[in-house]
Amino acid sequence: VGGRNVELTRTEFDLLEALSDHPRVVLTRGQLLTRLRGSEEYRDEHVIDVHVANLRRKLDDPDAVVTVRGVGYRMGARP
Repeated sequence: VGGRNVELTRTEFDLLEALSDHPRVVLTRGQLLTRLRGSEEYRDEHVIDVHVANLRRKLDDPDAVVTVRGVGYRMGARP
């Protein structure tokens, strides 16, 4: 980012990859968790919010991952 390396956890990297694979497509928390964990077992979907916040901070760009209220997250610039 901006010519510097950014260290990400495996989960943050996988989250970034999932969102980057489908730019401008909104993915729900459930879809992201399934992609990250591959399981349909009970889980707290709001853990995604924590990882997104960490990713935004590490990328030093609060708009890198856009929140679509009531739906989920997507990559790409705001319209």
